[in-house]
Amino acid sequence: MELKHTAQREGKLSSFLRGEMKMSSGLMNKLKWGDSIRVNEVPQRTDYPVAPGDEITVRLDEAAPDYPAQAGALTILYEDDHILAVDKPAGMLIHPSRSKNTDTLANFVAGYYQKTGQDCAFHPVTRLDRDTFGIVLLAKNAHVHALLQGLPIRKTYHALVWGGPAEDRGIIDAPIARRPLPSLLRYVSPEGKPSVTEFEVLERSAQSAKLALHPITGRTHQLRLHCACRGFPILGDPQYGSEASRALSEAMGLDHQLLCAKALELPHPITGEKLRLHSGMDAGTI
Repeated sequence: MELKHTAQREGKLSSFLRGEMKMSSGLMNKLKWGDSIRVNEVPQRTDYPVAPGDEITVRLDEAAPDYPAQAGALTILYEDDHILAVDKPAGMLIHPSRSKNTDTLANFVAGYYQKTGQDCAFHPVTRLDRDTFGIVLLAKNAHVHALLQGLPIRKTYHALVWGGPAEDRGIIDAPIARRPLPSLLRYVSPEGKPSVTEFEVLERSAQSAKLALHPITGRTHQLRLHCACRGFPILGDPQYGSEASRALSEAMGLDHQLLCAKALELPHPITGEKLRLHSGMDAGTI
């Protein structure tokens, strides 16, 4: 993959790489000894004097993945030269593991890049549990991934919960700790890491409610745990549900938690333009 910029001023090549092209010093030092950095198609050192109108090109090569590319259905919500946003269905893993090397989101994205002739890699910026569904944001190369990790991203989830909060909106501030291995579960504990979630009630019924959830921190299982600890577990949640929520989930025939990554708001990592990305999926209605 290539990054391109047409110079509008004079200056050393290194100043354009750090400034307009937002490259880290580490990445610049890694690339400067080969022919990946070019001015007007000619390899140049980072102290090269750039003039207005010169075209700077940086080649970003990515290592081939150690998992197969697969053809498959992929719902694309947004795409440009730098990022890709897709809808992930419930039941799909984000990335291959030792026990499952196919049929994950990474396999299908690799197949899409292969089909469309894009020399890109799989760099997830947002991650979802296997049974959480909705929008996943991906960077197409390590440079853009690093830029995105330093940007503020506002995430909105929709969830159907058993019962519901007494107030229409509020904040859940409950530290989260990890249970001893080999368990992968978490629990609310004063000894845990700070964890904060904003919530708003969208709909109510006698037995359930639909919530909009905004995680301020990003702990594993945060939304599921925070809803459960406040007494309104997410319907369909097999690990953190209550006896009452499991009974209602069984009556509804649910096989996964009703938690959807509904929207992302962020500045574009290259242009700075504000992006509002919305999933075509939803947690449903009550």
